Amino acid sequence: MVPDDNRRTIPLYEEQLEIDKVQTVTDRVQVSTHVDEHTVLLEDTVERGNLTIERIAVDRAVTEAPEPRQEGDTLIVSLVEERLVVEKRLFVIEELRITRTSTTEHVAIPETVRTMRATVEHAKQSPATGE
Repeated sequence: MVPDDNRRTIPLYEEQLEIDKVQTVTDRVQVSTHVDEHTVLLEDTVERGNLTIERIAVDRAVTEAPEPRQEGDTLIVSLVEERLVVEKRLFVIEELRITRTSTTEHVAIPETVRTMRATVEHAKQSPATGE
C-alpha cells in the first residue's frame, strides 16, 4: 500500500463522570423515652400436687438391690441394708482314699485227702454145692 497523504488520524476521547457525596447535617433530633404502667389481671388454672409417703416394714432377703418400680400412681423404692449372717456350714477337712488291688500268685499247700474205694470181685462157686 502506498501512503495516502490526504488521510489523517484523529484521536478519540471519552468523558467519564464521577460522583462524590458529602454528608451534611441538615437537622438535629433528640429522643427521650418514658414508661407507662398499668395492672393486668391474668387468670389460669394451677395444678397442685401432694405426696403421701407410707413406710412399710419388709424383712426379706435379696441377692441384689431391687430397682424402683411403678405400680399405678405409686412409686415403690426399696431401702436395703447389709447384714452380717452367721450360718453353720460343712467343710471337708480330710479325705481318706482307699484303693482295692488284687494279685494272683501260685501256692502249694500239702494236705491229706481221703478217698474210699470199693473193689468188687466175683466169688468162686464150690463144685459140690453149686453155691
